[in-house]
Amino acid sequence: MPMDKDVILVGDCVELMNGLPAGSVDMVFADPPYNLQLGGDLLRPDNSKVDAVDDDWDKFADFARYDSFTHAWLKAARRVLRPEGTLWVIGSYHNVFRIGTALQDEGYWLLNDIIWRKTNPMPNFKGKRFTNAHETLIWAARDRQAKRYTFNYEAMKELNEGLQMRSDWLFPLCTGGERLKGEDGKKAHPTQKPEALLFRCLMAASNPGDTILDPFFGTGTTGAVAKRHRRHFIGLERDPTYAAIARKRIADIEPLLLEDVAPKPSKRSEPRIPFGVLIEAGLLNPGTRLSDHSGRLHARVHADGTLSSSNALGEHRGSIHQVGAAVQGAPACNGWTFWHFDAEGGRRPIDQLRQQVRAGL
Repeated sequence: MPMDKDVILVGDCVELMNGLPAGSVDMVFADPPYNLQLGGDLLRPDNSKVDAVDDDWDKFADFARYDSFTHAWLKAARRVLRPEGTLWVIGSYHNVFRIGTALQDEGYWLLNDIIWRKTNPMPNFKGKRFTNAHETLIWAARDRQAKRYTFNYEAMKELNEGLQMRSDWLFPLCTGGERLKGEDGKKAHPTQKPEALLFRCLMAASNPGDTILDPFFGTGTTGAVAKRHRRHFIGLERDPTYAAIARKRIADIEPLLLEDVAPKPSKRSEPRIPFGVLIEAGLLNPGTRLSDHSGRLHARVHADGTLSSSNALGEHRGSIHQVGAAVQGAPACNGWTFWHFDAEGGRRPIDQLRQQVRAGL
């Protein structure tokens, strides 16, 4: 029986997850209770009360009960993840270390911890601690054997102006027009996350058409971002009021065009092109002289797709990668980017010729 998607289910998240088919979701994003352990009202210097998290859903009798709850929902989430699926969980210093231990105990394989550094953190009004200016996200694979989990490396690189995306992210807290308000003008939910944060997680670890499960749905940020970017979602929320707000919020969202949200394909997903194909296609002729980008190291192209070179390190013949490594005295080399050919306008990497071949397939 097909599983319903793009739905919000109201009830206990563990019971609801246990009712879903095993291996049915591609990614989990979880924003569980932080167990903040507040001992009383938090006041500003002018004695006005800070609108902190003091809801019943964030209160646990002791650490043992919080740990039991954490293990229960992580176990249920792991069951519904596909074998190559991944899980994101966000927390603060109050709970994230306990969650990290529970993740490993339940068989997950940790891939990264991400520091969300807030541009506008709430100050420490009592002046007895550092300003708590960040939260931590843990990104984990379903298990250690998962090798083909989704990571849109090229898309993350493009979002970061061509540089590899780092594990420290800078975003403001959810404020202004994005912050949902109730009829009384107060925050609809005390821990609403910014859509930009969810966008980056979904863009990094999912693709259009994937199903994203959020077991602590709140007012539906995960669903809103998923729908806009053509992912499916399943939201689990125990509070009917939050679920109603989320339904209204998501109903107003129009999905973007598929062609506008599909991530840039990774190079690993592109067709493999052997170096010899460039010779067969006439893009490089036997006898062509290649060089590194500086023009200091050289190699000669042969008809069988090998290169040969001679320098102070010896005589070398082999693949573009083997010879590239040998002339540098290096353990490995990406010959496609190391070796260059002479063209109008200067030296260019032979990878440009490989891209020409791919474009013609």
